Amino acid sequence: MTNTGLLKRLSKMLTEDLEDIEDERVQRECREASAQHATGVQPARECTRGAHAVMIGELRSVETCSRNSHTGVRAEFFDGTDTVILKWMGRNRIPGIEPGRRITVRGRVANADGMKVVYNPEYELHSTDE
Repeated sequence: MTNTGLLKRLSKMLTEDLEDIEDERVQRECREASAQHATGVQPARECTRGAHAVMIGELRSVETCSRNSHTGVRAEFFDGTDTVILKWMGRNRIPGIEPGRRITVRGRVANADGMKVVYNPEYELHSTDE
């Protein structure tokens, strides 16, 4: 006799897109972190242009930008619901801002080139144990 629940989960794992599985993992972990850390945290998909947002998520990529004497750090933030670009102007490196790191960000949401962007956000690094 087989366990139908186990077979369904196994079948889902074998047929589901790995990116979808990763998105669900990030979303679940960010929801749990939101419940533990702060009130007023919202999913990135609910953030709108001009609104002040508080979000918890992971940094997917981090790069240093230097164009026309403008320097800055650009990071792709993801919470399982949407991607937000974080831009710190005038910096060429920020200790702790690295791919895979979970952070809480606070700032005003803007739109640039069809993407949600937060310029010079306040941030809180989460411990690597979380």
